Amino acid sequence: MQTLVCTKPGSFQYRSCEKPELKNGHSIIKITRIGICGTDLHAFEGTQPYFNYPRILGHELAGELVATEGATGFEIGETVTFMPYLNCGHCIACRSGKPNCCVELQVSGVHVDGGMVEYLSVPSFALVHGEGLPVDALALVEPLAVGAHGVRRANIAPGEFVLVVGAGPIGMGTMEFSRIAGGKVIALDMNEHRLQFCKENLKVDHIVNASAPDVLQQLKEITGGDMPTVVFDVTGSLKAINHGFQYMAHGARYVLIGLQKGDISFSHPEFHKREGTLLSSRNANRQDFEHVLTAMKKGEINPTKYITHRVTFDKVADEFESWLNPASGVIKAMVEMP
Repeated sequence: MQTLVCTKPGSFQYRSCEKPELKNGHSIIKITRIGICGTDLHAFEGTQPYFNYPRILGHELAGELVATEGATGFEIGETVTFMPYLNCGHCIACRSGKPNCCVELQVSGVHVDGGMVEYLSVPSFALVHGEGLPVDALALVEPLAVGAHGVRRANIAPGEFVLVVGAGPIGMGTMEFSRIAGGKVIALDMNEHRLQFCKENLKVDHIVNASAPDVLQQLKEITGGDMPTVVFDVTGSLKAINHGFQYMAHGARYVLIGLQKGDISFSHPEFHKREGTLLSSRNANRQDFEHVLTAMKKGEINPTKYITHRVTFDKVADEFESWLNPASGVIKAMVEMP
């Protein structure tokens, strides 16, 4: 079968390898769709934490279940997706119901080889039913679940002002599930095209361009002088993360979904006087995947409108680098397998 390997930052190579054999407790998926994630882009750039090369990227996947052992309730030929967070099952996090931040966590496409392949072997416990949804939507369940998990961590109350910094696909998912939770959503980004997309397609209440000289004043006006009581960073930019502390209302929660390699720096007195709460949000749990699937089936969210670029598997190596350029207008690129 054909695979696509990121051999080093800035370099892809197609390689042939044997199709995986079925082993105990695993299932084999024939991949039909691969969503391109910010993690994939960062890996290609060489800026992704927890990463080494060579690596087969890809963890936003949908496909056909072609073989299985131990997947109770699943049928051969069923369309599925999967949770790419491979946890140990016995550490303090797993015992506490937090397999998403397992001490020994291995994420498909990051710590271990991922889904830019024709066939992928995954632990059967990670399978997720397709629920009759189209493969394009199924391939986007995982990034939406990441946003949904962050929103669950924030425990948004109806009517709260929620600021989402970063209007990429995961940021957009965070906006959508903040809206579903009853929040009044403010989108903040430097990309005006993405901000307009959020306003026109995601029912976002307010948009603010991060490059404007009066961002703080705009946020004060929107919130009646209070500032947002929930702030999400979904950029992974150190500068944006550090700036985010000043956007917090007194008593606010700041949730870091984005990830970067450096050290966070902020004024302790400013944070302390607000009695602020700082939270990280890593990956997602099955509960979040189920929440996303339910929202899709109810029509509360339609992620296929995020897809701006499509490419066949044999063209990914040629097209990938162009998606790093904001001028490409890419929001979500989708790879179609033969």
